[in-house]
Order: sequence, then C-alpha cells, then structure tokens
Amino acid sequence: MNRILALTRRNIKLFFRDKGMFFTSLITPLILLVLYATFLGNVYRDSFLANLPQGMVLQESLVDGFVGGQLIASILAVSCVTVSFCSNFLMVQDKATGCIRDLTIAPVRPAELSVSYYLATLISSLLICLVAAGICMGYVASVGWYMTAGDVVLLLLDVVLLVLFGTALSSIINYFLTTQGQISAVGTIVSSGYGFICGAYMPISSFSEGLQKVISFLPGTYGTALVRNHAMGGVLTEMSKQGLPDEVITPLRDAMDCNLYFFGTLVSEPAMYMILTGTIVLLVAGYVLLNAFRKNK
Repeated sequence: MNRILALTRRNIKLFFRDKGMFFTSLITPLILLVLYATFLGNVYRDSFLANLPQGMVLQESLVDGFVGGQLIASILAVSCVTVSFCSNFLMVQDKATGCIRDLTIAPVRPAELSVSYYLATLISSLLICLVAAGICMGYVASVGWYMTAGDVVLLLLDVVLLVLFGTALSSIINYFLTTQGQISAVGTIVSSGYGFICGAYMPISSFSEGLQKVISFLPGTYGTALVRNHAMGGVLTEMSKQGLPDEVITPLRDAMDCNLYFFGTLVSEPAMYMILTGTIVLLVAGYVLLNAFRKNK
C-alpha cells in the first residue's frame, strides 16, 4: 500500500508539473464555456423561444437559466471524459520515454503500478472537473439560478461518476498505446468525437432514428442525460409553476435529452445510474484483467 501511495503521489506531481498536460486539461472546460456562451448561447435561446406556444412570454432570467443549464450540462458531460484522458496520458508517456523500465526494475509489482496510474488519474481529473463544475455553476448563478440544493448534489455526483467512467475507459485504451504520436491521435479523436456521440454538442433527438438507436447503447449518453436533468431540472420545474403546460414541457425535455428512450421506452434516472455504474465496474474489471494477463504473460 505504501508503494501504491508513493507512486500515486509521484504521478500526480508529474501531471501538475507538466504544464502541457495540466493546462490542456484545465483550459478545455474554460474554453468550452467561453465558446458556448459566446457562439451557441444565442442559438440555444432562439431554438428554445421558437418552441414556445405563440404569445407566451417568460421572464428573461428564466430563459437565461434554461440556456445556461443547457450550456454547462454540455460542457461538463464532455470535460469529465476528455480531462480524464489527458490526465491518464502520463501512463503512455512513461512507456514512450522509457521511465516504465526504471519503475519495473525497482521492487514494484505491475499491479501496484497500474493501480497508481488509475488513482492518480482519478484524483487529478476530479480536482479539475470539480473546479470546472464550480465555475459553471457560478456562470449559471450570474444569468439565472433555479437549481435546488438536491440538484447541485446530484450534479456533483454525476461529475464524479463521469470522471470514474472516463478514467476507466482511458485506462483500457491507453494500456495499448506506447508512443507520443498515438497520444496525439487518441487525444484528437476523443476531444472531437466524444461530444457528438454522447449527445453533448448536439441533442440526440436531432439525429436520425437509426443513429439514435445506435447511440442509445452507449453508456456516455446516459451520463450526459443525467447531467442535463440536474442542470436543467430546476428551471423546467419553475416553468411548469409559471403555467407552461406539460404539452410543452415534455417535448422540451425530449428535445434536450433530459428524457431518453431506448427503442421507444423511457429510461428512468435510476436506470441511467445503473447503466453508468455497471459500465464503470465492467471497465475497471477489464483493466484489472488486462494487467493480470500481462503479469501472467
């Protein structure tokens, strides 16, 4: 255990000392927040107002709160996974630079080394993503705050689960990488592609029916839906209190992926948590088996 803790501390220090990896991980959520608020805020607003019944007028803060919740949900859903990949690249860098040979020559078991990489990635990613979540909630508070204390707690829980998911997924993928070029390629693919397939950049409801069915099998989709529910749940409840009928609220929830359907069946929030948690357990088990196979080999 002492060796695992020492290696974990070593990995965390190296990550925060490497300005390239650290600032890339930290700046990504902030850049997304600025880009979303600057360029996509008006698009989200116009789309929302266009779906309101003709003649219905809502408070400006209510509209801003709805758009702000949509923005931060998209940012956090992507950042929790992409930051985990960036944090976990240290495992590949050790192989690319040859540091892994120095560590394996020392009296360190491969299992201890693997656990230390996982724990260091988890801790580093959580620190960055929780700070990003705080900044995002500060942005929502400045434009229109309707989140309850329960929404905040559940949103932070979603962030933790998505970081666990991203850490486990990146650990398995990075296990097979050995060069800096592979790091760049995987980083580019994840940064540009994950946001689309999880429904963060574009709502899944805007995709074709066939693509929606395919994406409904991906666990990241349900993580995004959970974040959307808890970032936008308060403002949707307030809209209902102010007289917006269920005939309008339900299509809004469907359009924003707060409601997800698996082959026509509505997926409940507890089911989403079960899917995401089960996937994390399976990925961690897969990472353990990969390292056990390497040891046996």
